[in-house]
Amino acid sequence: MYPVLIRDAAEVLPFSPYGKESRNLACEFTASGIPIPGPSSGNLCLKAWELLKKDFPDLPAVRMHLHKSIPIGAGLGGGSSDGAIMLLMLNQQFNLNLTANQLMDYAGRLGSDCPFFILNKPCFATGRGEQLQPIVLDLSAYSIVLVDPRIHISTAWAFSQVKPSEKKISVKTIIAKPVETWKNRLINDFEEPIFNVHPELAEIKQQMYAAGAIYAAMTGSGATIAGIFPSKPEGLPGLANHYRVMIL
Repeated sequence: MYPVLIRDAAEVLPFSPYGKESRNLACEFTASGIPIPGPSSGNLCLKAWELLKKDFPDLPAVRMHLHKSIPIGAGLGGGSSDGAIMLLMLNQQFNLNLTANQLMDYAGRLGSDCPFFILNKPCFATGRGEQLQPIVLDLSAYSIVLVDPRIHISTAWAFSQVKPSEKKISVKTIIAKPVETWKNRLINDFEEPIFNVHPELAEIKQQMYAAGAIYAAMTGSGATIAGIFPSKPEGLPGLANHYRVMIL
């Protein structure tokens, strides 16, 4: 897991000063940007507040506003990062004095990959994704391109389809080598079943290589395709006009 900077923006305002008068108020949640499906009561930002409220009864009700920029269902951890960052914001704003380990524990209750966004550094993840081992991996000399084809991939469906392959060489061994050696060695097992259903994703991956990427793969359970380039590409010819392209 490697962090890249694509930000949703969140704001937290207390209804009133931290104290008894705001204990029993309900939180107010609003959002803008990319539409978020489903009731707001299921949003991980609110869930983060609810988790902390159980252990900190004096935590006041707050007004939350989330401007959604990270595509939903694109394998970029947008919702997970929103929940994790909300934990960090509440901890800081209300002086809860939670340690990083405590915050990671709360984040793990929100979702398997939420603790990663508390650490926010390259990690080797095992278990459900919540067991994190920081690793040394610096891609700052490269340009990372993300192509979001605006296809929503159900995480539950993706996990029901994937058949993890036995790796002759461990991921940690592969990524310790130069990025130029990763192609055909660092494989995302989700790609095969998802590419079978959405062949356009495989086409995007090949277009990345045609445009000069030294490595390309689907992010997580998809559907975003990430490419690592030696320098910022001037363009990616052949991509459909409705695709969202992010060059980092």
